[in-house]
Amino acid sequence: MRRTDGSRYRGLTLRVLGKSGAVMGPGKAELITRIGDTGSISSAARAMGMSYRRAWQLVESLNRTFREPVVTTAVGGARGGGAAVTPFGRRLVARYRAMEAAASRAIVAPLRRFRTLLGARPRRRRSR
Repeated sequence: MRRTDGSRYRGLTLRVLGKSGAVMGPGKAELITRIGDTGSISSAARAMGMSYRRAWQLVESLNRTFREPVVTTAVGGARGGGAAVTPFGRRLVARYRAMEAAASRAIVAPLRRFRTLLGARPRRRRSR
């Protein structure tokens, strides 16, 4: 849905919260997916416009948070090292995406009604 100013309204953003904050959200899910696609934390970070350091911190956080590693890394060498998403990490993203889809389906009608309340506010006329 587009606003009158041309910008888009987004639907639902799902974040799964733990004791110390978001344990999974759209950014972490995308990072894991891109690491799986590229085999590289730095390539995944670059594709997302994120610093390597930030991506590495997120990977470390994911690996500490969950009961199994989400991403494994190999130290550089002749082939430059790399990263791989574990089977557990792939299941984690699949479950997150399933929850995201279920939540989105559940709010389609209420969100449509809510969006009717949005729009550009009329401009006030200045008195001279």
